[in-house]
Amino acid sequence: MADIFDVIADGTRRDILRVLLDRHSPDDSGVARGTSVSEIVAQLGLSQPTVSKHLKVLREAGLVEVREEGQHRYYSLDSEPLEAIEDWLIPFLSVDFTEQDLKREIEAHLPEQARQVADAIGHVAAGTRKRVSSAVTAMGKRFGRSGE
Repeated sequence: MADIFDVIADGTRRDILRVLLDRHSPDDSGVARGTSVSEIVAQLGLSQPTVSKHLKVLREAGLVEVREEGQHRYYSLDSEPLEAIEDWLIPFLSVDFTEQDLKREIEAHLPEQARQVADAIGHVAAGTRKRVSSAVTAMGKRFGRSGE
């Protein structure tokens, strides 16, 4: 894990990853087209040798894949190693995050109509739970059980 943190600690490499993410568009078969070194150079205003050096480090870390077409190389993002980092970070980021915080965060990003639909679903689910619980209790009483 430390190696991946060393790799993404470099700002230029993070910039390259951002370019690859922004240009990530799979073709009809689901494979990313990729981005050429010259496109990255133009986007970031860096020299070609600098970009190539950083792409090599990213490739060795498994963060980018390369596809060769004749003399051209096309790079695309491989997010799997970043997902491992995300899995590792989540417990640290959610230490003080309560259910109420989550509700507020979700509500802040939902349009009003979606909020109303979510509230309606919540009310129906709560009502259904209450009716099922009451039915189980009634059946338990009817058949001499505690309804647990």
